[in-house]
Amino acid sequence: MALQPIATTGDEILGQQAVAVTVFDRQLHNLADDMMDTMLAANGVGIAAPQIHYPLAMFIMASRPNDRYPEAPLMEPLVLVNPELIGASVELESSEEGCLSVPGKRVNLFRHTWVDARYQDLQGQWHRSKFEGFAARIFQHELDHLKGITLLERANEPELQA
Repeated sequence: MALQPIATTGDEILGQQAVAVTVFDRQLHNLADDMMDTMLAANGVGIAAPQIHYPLAMFIMASRPNDRYPEAPLMEPLVLVNPELIGASVELESSEEGCLSVPGKRVNLFRHTWVDARYQDLQGQWHRSKFEGFAARIFQHELDHLKGITLLERANEPELQA
């Protein structure tokens, strides 16, 4: 597939609400492949479609140790289409986050320690999963991108925390 340019702070798409995916076709699979290649090349552990200039409600979670997150746990890459937050822990945890769209910046943010999520796969089938720890942090970070929120807004708006 192909590496795509990553939207950065100031790009209009990062402040927009993503639209639901309604067509599950080869183009969607190709987009997921491009997202994966782009994320891996940038040493990311997650990427949302808006970050590569596609306003669709889709993201990839792919935690693994790398230069940006040397302590990240290893998980199989997961493509989440039309993800929804069903529930979350009351307990919050503060940790440092970076973002491919905010290069060179790290921010301490509070996030739920676990989340219960519902999402579709690339074939349109629904799944429900509980994500904990670092995976829960990735889910919340990428879901924010689908709502037009970056970690900079999260850090500057206390009411957005968690």
